[in-house]
Amino acid sequence: MAQVEQEIQIPVANPQDPYALPAAMPSSADKSPRSFSVDDFAVPDRKQDDWRFTPVERLEEFYHVFTPSGKTTVEVSMIDGTAVPADLISLYQTKLSEDSATVGKPNDRVSAVEWNSGTTSTVLEVAGEIDKPILVAVHGAGMQLDAFHLVIKAADRAHADVVVEHDGSALLAEGVEIITGKDSHVSTTFIQEWDEGSKMVGNHRIRVGEGATLRHSVVTLGGDVVRLRMDQDFGGAQSDVLMLGIYFVDPGEHIEHRTMVVHNHPECKSRVIYKGALDGKDAHATWVGNALIEPTAPGTDSYELNRNLVLTPGAVADSEPNLEIENGNIVGAGHASSVGRFDDEELFYLQSRGIGEVEARKLVVRGFFAELIDQIGIPAIADHLMTAINRRLARTEAVAGK
Repeated sequence: MAQVEQEIQIPVANPQDPYALPAAMPSSADKSPRSFSVDDFAVPDRKQDDWRFTPVERLEEFYHVFTPSGKTTVEVSMIDGTAVPADLISLYQTKLSEDSATVGKPNDRVSAVEWNSGTTSTVLEVAGEIDKPILVAVHGAGMQLDAFHLVIKAADRAHADVVVEHDGSALLAEGVEIITGKDSHVSTTFIQEWDEGSKMVGNHRIRVGEGATLRHSVVTLGGDVVRLRMDQDFGGAQSDVLMLGIYFVDPGEHIEHRTMVVHNHPECKSRVIYKGALDGKDAHATWVGNALIEPTAPGTDSYELNRNLVLTPGAVADSEPNLEIENGNIVGAGHASSVGRFDDEELFYLQSRGIGEVEARKLVVRGFFAELIDQIGIPAIADHLMTAINRRLARTEAVAGK
């Protein structure tokens, strides 16, 4: 009996959808799973690439679902203290469920834990043109585990600036979803100014609408351990995102920021600029920046930059930019990072003109951060940030004077 040859079917990738299985160009830059289930993520350890810089033993309380204390308070007003205009700003709470997710699924274990531990989501919707920044004040009222979820939605053609300010004492798992409408112009600024001993894990999932611009700023000025991850993609062509970061790390603190920019639509632009200052023994900063340019994103213009200023010996800064390009038709793509010591000549120059050492250091740090603050381009927010940075420098001065 003749043997019948069986044709072997080899899976062929779909050139119109390079990320459908089997993938034509599987990306290595963004290989994390996406899931609402905690069990889909391993408990973090230093062997995992996303956690190799993190002091995982200091964040163990965030690795398993918990009952939130509910002690974190949230107040919303305009930045000058006046009430928000009800015709342009809507603030409400909704049940936290998979149906309420506006921008994708959690992307690591701590964000999945936050999602499954919390019960409600605070939603801020903005429309029209709002002439003053909105202030969302998040206050930690104790060292008990809590979860907070915030959703910021901007309507098509909305113009709005939102400042989210954190203070007090807390062990907080926070999730943030940001979605901006078509042709909108939005600025979001997140300030972390926690009391000593506080811990925070945060996850921002961001989608920038077609033809829209988003300026996303993160300022971290205090906390025993703060780990923030920002994942962003585009909802349409010809969009623009600017991600700015400022951080100041004290002795023994660990401050970590991770950015992931995915170019998935044509003719979009991204800039990621983070700057940090480290002061004292075992001050530890980590910045990991990822940029992925998919085959569906011709005309991309992307750049990421990280600068670290080490003020005293004994501090450690990890700086790792990553860029993956899967499209040859781009305007440009690049990255740069550096870790540098405090400039003794600059300090000597200032001291030779009668400025004390502590004040001279403050002047150098202010100048180091001033360029980023100016890029925010909104005087009320710039003044607000400089006030926070001055408070932070005054704290350093008080410690130095003891």
